[in-house]
Amino acid sequence: MTRLTAEFWVTAYLARLRLADIPAFIVARGDATAGAVAVKLNRLDGTAAAFARSWDASGARVWTTIADGPDPDVEQAISRQRRFDPDLWVVEVEDRLGRTLLDEPGLSE
Repeated sequence: MTRLTAEFWVTAYLARLRLADIPAFIVARGDATAGAVAVKLNRLDGTAAAFARSWDASGARVWTTIADGPDPDVEQAISRQRRFDPDLWVVEVEDRLGRTLLDEPGLSE
């Protein structure tokens, strides 16, 4: 299986979000080829959540929640991740309904 570059994945993800009329933008650019990606969901009510890729028990790639709660707390969690991994991409999604599309085919696996 060929792995997509981080920059290609982020570009495709932003296009999918635009097609669904969900505003999103890149907060931090990581390494174009091998950088990991974190997605921050800003619910526009003072709360947020952050998601990152990991592996489940079967070895499948899944999105896991790395923070959820008040926006400043989620921002701090993402900042800690960026200090640990400066190649991390951060995409912020703004949606009052909490949509990220991360559970859709092509984004969930």
